[in-house]
Amino acid sequence: MSQRSHLRFFLAATLLAATAGFLYAHDSKEMEHPREPLASFPRYLATRSGTDYALPQDVLDVLGHGDFLLRNYTDSLGVPDVDLFVAYFASQRAGDTLHSPKNCLPGAGWSPVESRQTEIRVPGSAPFVANEYLIAKGSERRLVFYWYQAHNRAIANEYWAKVYLVADAIRYNRSDGSLIRMTTALNPGEHPEGARARLVLFAGQVVPLLDRYIPR
Repeated sequence: MSQRSHLRFFLAATLLAATAGFLYAHDSKEMEHPREPLASFPRYLATRSGTDYALPQDVLDVLGHGDFLLRNYTDSLGVPDVDLFVAYFASQRAGDTLHSPKNCLPGAGWSPVESRQTEIRVPGSAPFVANEYLIAKGSERRLVFYWYQAHNRAIANEYWAKVYLVADAIRYNRSDGSLIRMTTALNPGEHPEGARARLVLFAGQVVPLLDRYIPR
């Protein structure tokens, strides 16, 4: 591991430890904010219909106490499926916190091939940046978008998400937050640009609905 990687790891570990320490030290009752359960998220989006999948118990044990949605959206026109995963925590003070997908992917056998950030523009909403990963397992390739969302703020960088978590806990006594992740498989020979366009279109259908499930 390079010196820069060591420094980045140290800074990340320090920030995460400081965040956890602050939230534990300032444990106080948070107000419940009205929201709909993720299970009621629309199953039909344009030409896609969704099928829910249960998260394995060992995954739930790692995630902690939250509201989770894992759904596969199939397109009636034969376009590759898109998987949607949303994790929402009403409070992150008791040790339940958002986990970065990039830390989970290697454990599932996926290797990162390329990474970048993509700007997502949705009519009626401010543009925001999402993380983009091209991953591979054997001959399979998938494209992943993910970002963190809380209090009408979408953030790609997980460390800045932690900074805002502490700031909002101080200002508003709120530590609720969510992770949004969507993935799609690349057809054999398909260029990542095609999968990117597919996810951007899907994000445009999902994002306008999120306020009902992730309180501003």
